[in-house]
Amino acid sequence: MGDTQDWTAAPGAAERARSVPVAAWTCAVTADGVREEYAGAHTVTDDGTVLLAVPDDSALFAAALRVPRQEPAALLEFADVAPVPVRDRIRARLHLSGRLTPRAGTLLFRPTRVVLRQSCGPVVVAPDEFAAARPDPLTEAEPRLLTHLADAHPDAVERLTRLVRPESLHAATRVAPLAVDRHGLTLRIERHRAHGDVRLPFHAPAGDVAQLAERMHVLLARASAAACPRALQRQRADGDG
Repeated sequence: MGDTQDWTAAPGAAERARSVPVAAWTCAVTADGVREEYAGAHTVTDDGTVLLAVPDDSALFAAALRVPRQEPAALLEFADVAPVPVRDRIRARLHLSGRLTPRAGTLLFRPTRVVLRQSCGPVVVAPDEFAAARPDPLTEAEPRLLTHLADAHPDAVERLTRLVRPESLHAATRVAPLAVDRHGLTLRIERHRAHGDVRLPFHAPAGDVAQLAERMHVLLARASAAACPRALQRQRADGDG
């Protein structure tokens, strides 16, 4: 079940696609009939080229060396996993198709096809748009920020539900922070057999963690001034009984 507020600003598909490899710790690579998964081995350059630091005895490295002129076709897969444990934890998947080239002890990969898969469906991103885009500035800090919010400030998360439409909280059993980017905070609303997401927009984009702190203070101030949703009040009453 999807829970949506009015449309709010959000990262575009190309920016989201560039952010996924930053958020993902692992990368699965398939080439020349070989599939291997690497942890902490990938980096993405400013022009969208992926560098893979793989062992010299890797089957993929051997495949690239066997056909240096043809450059084996490859598929790179990244998964963006929510830092806070929630139902359906994978927020997005990124599939990059292209060719591998061995260079200076690493594998160089230039994508020729980019597909971003999210809950709303797959989106094909043009390679030049992927190359020109930049990751969201909060991507690297997001895991620390969200886990701190969920673990140390559950009262703040509950207060933020005052900014959610009451119908979106109907039958909710748990609300947790799912994602944060420069444009806003996304909450995951879980029910017994379903879940949905609600986005709370910032009044202005946050370019860094310091600006994010100010944006969150504004959200919490708005939430403090809002009435507690009747749906949540009923849930508390039921729980007390």
